[in-house]
Amino acid sequence: MRPALALLIVLLVTTPAFGKAASFADVEDEVMCVSCNVALNVAESPQADQERKYIRDLIAKGYDKQRVKDALVDVYGDNVLALPKSEGINWAAYLVPLGLVVALAIALAFGLRRWRRREPPDGSAGPRPEDLSADDAARLDRDLALFDR
Repeated sequence: MRPALALLIVLLVTTPAFGKAASFADVEDEVMCVSCNVALNVAESPQADQERKYIRDLIAKGYDKQRVKDALVDVYGDNVLALPKSEGINWAAYLVPLGLVVALAIALAFGLRRWRRREPPDGSAGPRPEDLSADDAARLDRDLALFDR
């Protein structure tokens, strides 16, 4: 009996509450003002105020978050949602940016690999210091001796 009770407690704590009334702040940042085309939580227009009042009325009736969003779509259309529905051509809104990031990462990886393997045009492995002539070596020693004082 105890394992079943422990499992029930874990499930209640870790799973979201279904049928729980939504909070206004939870819904407001996921919908748009249909006249301003900005998120409702930053919109300042009569239309935004009207949408806020409608959301508060739905929450007062006990609607959960998904039911509130569905009701908003019924009244204002799909443009009221901040994120497009993940169906049909709307998948492009999610896949194109992801594809660009992956393509840029691959290009960067190949570019860095090629850049690191690049050899100088003369075929040498890198710059090599030339041997100093006896006169240059003697002059260098004299100059360095000036700084050793």
